[in-house]
Amino acid sequence: MYSRLLNPPKGSFFLFGPRGVGKTAWLHQRLPGALFFDLLDRPTWTALLAAPERLGQMIPARHKDWVVVDEVQRAPEVLNEVHRLIESRRLRFALTGSSARKLRRKGVNLLAGRAVTRRMHPLTASELGRDFDLRRAVRFGGLPLACTSEDPADYLSGFVATYLREEVQQEGFARNLGSFSRFLEAASFSQGAVLNMASVARDCAIGAKLVEDYFGILEDLLIGYRLPAFARRAKRRVALHPKFYFFDAGVFQAIRPRGPLDSPEEIRGPALETLFLQHLRAANDYGNLGWDLHYWRTPEGQEVDFVVHGHRGLRAFEVKASDRVRSGDLDALRLFLRDYPKAKANFLYLGDRRWHDAGIEVMPFEECIRAPDTAFA
Repeated sequence: MYSRLLNPPKGSFFLFGPRGVGKTAWLHQRLPGALFFDLLDRPTWTALLAAPERLGQMIPARHKDWVVVDEVQRAPEVLNEVHRLIESRRLRFALTGSSARKLRRKGVNLLAGRAVTRRMHPLTASELGRDFDLRRAVRFGGLPLACTSEDPADYLSGFVATYLREEVQQEGFARNLGSFSRFLEAASFSQGAVLNMASVARDCAIGAKLVEDYFGILEDLLIGYRLPAFARRAKRRVALHPKFYFFDAGVFQAIRPRGPLDSPEEIRGPALETLFLQHLRAANDYGNLGWDLHYWRTPEGQEVDFVVHGHRGLRAFEVKASDRVRSGDLDALRLFLRDYPKAKANFLYLGDRRWHDAGIEVMPFEECIRAPDTAFA
């Protein structure tokens, strides 16, 4: 098992992340004496759903170590009992979840600050170390089983079929599996692009309101992410609609249909951006950097892929799926620096040379994601 950059807090905590990112394996590794309750196990789920107070009865009186409740969103009422046990028995809980939807909708007890929140992401280049292969990562992403499987394409196909479709329907999020499946494919064409709800609705032959609901489901299940536009103190008109990304490059590639009219660049570019965003989000959460993540785009189409803003400053990143850099490739960053001269700008490409160009640092993509402490901090 790969060592993760995430460290457990000293006290009780929520750990959110999509299915398959390795939450349970990490907890077994980092909390070896913990008592586990898996709510994906039907008997355990049924027992605690019927009577949440049974949780206290199932924990031995002498147990003083960690208690893990896996996929707590499947029985949100258990959190009231968790709250009581933290107060009465001074137990420490690790509570995992792959969906915030039920917790938010039911307004359940989120332990009133007695548990901090942590997030887990797909494996990063620094976590994989010498096993990291950029081409493989762009094609198959960073889910642990995709990284270790002899047939990652088959694993990802199963992940999409059993989780993104069947699990979504079983949880009651989408009643019509056919329309949701069409939506997933249509959404994959929006990867790394400014969202146009009407266009997606036309592509999958469903209403725009239902498309909005489906994008909300992807976000609630932590498998989709809307990247807002950056417009702070804008000196010119800029785009305001968000861009969309699936959380993992491999999952995106598994969903994205391919045909004879598709060029490799149409898929490789968004996949490389997705891989970068995975690393950016992981570095932000694991390092508690406090960045707000955005993109920037003018009405004329000049676009900076990622803009991060926070108490550490302002940084802009442009990602190019090419091993060559032409002068025009830097135009969007030059325009951004004209509006925000205090920003730091990075242009990432697939070559191996590094240099500066009028305030823009041009650097190899892999070098950047392998050193998150220096690249993103």
